[in-house]
Amino acid sequence: MNSSSSITVRWSGHTDIGHVRKNNEDSFLGLSLDVHEVRYLGKIGEASDASKDYVFAVSDGMGGAMAGEFASRIAVEKITKMLPSYLNQLDKMPKRDHAPEDDSANQLLIALFHEIHRALLFLSNSYEECRGMGTTLTMCWLRPGRLYFAHIGDSRFYHLPKKGGISQISEDDTHVGWLFRQGMINEREAKNHPRRNLLQKVLGADHQFITPHVGSLTCAPGDRFLLCSDGVTDGIFDAQLLEILTESTKKPLAQHLVEEAVERSGRDNATAMVIEFL
Repeated sequence: MNSSSSITVRWSGHTDIGHVRKNNEDSFLGLSLDVHEVRYLGKIGEASDASKDYVFAVSDGMGGAMAGEFASRIAVEKITKMLPSYLNQLDKMPKRDHAPEDDSANQLLIALFHEIHRALLFLSNSYEECRGMGTTLTMCWLRPGRLYFAHIGDSRFYHLPKKGGISQISEDDTHVGWLFRQGMINEREAKNHPRRNLLQKVLGADHQFITPHVGSLTCAPGDRFLLCSDGVTDGIFDAQLLEILTESTKKPLAQHLVEEAVERSGRDNATAMVIEFL
């Protein structure tokens, strides 16, 4: 898919409270936008419009009472409010090749994450019921021929290329995730590690500094991307994710995946967004 071709994107999103939690602290978001307007996308849909950008995000909140749910909602609401002005800045920059735009888009995404972080810290310090609240955030921003991503926490971003296979693009911000990336433990050991859910980086939660992981990928017809909270991957290995997302089903892919995740584990809220390029 190049910048002059029409973008055809299909998406689905789904969330489930699971079997254990009393409330759903996950949130997901789909937007289409240009410099003039922002439009919320439904849970499922398909669109072809080269003049629009598309944004998808998954966040997993944490905190006492309803604070985690509140934190994840703040994250997606901030994206909706702030990204149009960032898009305007990006479109005013000279267009030479991908490298300058990549750097500028990544810097804008980092600024967005820092703004969300500051908002969560302010609320945490201002209201007792919000004390210590935080959230993970994994998002992608689709521009013609290019997909930018930003991530912090242990929600995940996967690429399923047309040629087959699956690769995790995001890096889990946990010590267990680091051990896995270094080859010191395998995937099964990582899933069963007693400290697998202890986050080292997150938005809010009284963390003083954040360093989101940002980057970009080219996208082509046949590519698929998955954003999901850790409730999805808790009981599903990467190879099983690939099987679930490539098997025949009449359900939207995100719903199919979340239902499988809840059936196999269900210990946490489970949320997924699947984006396909046609």
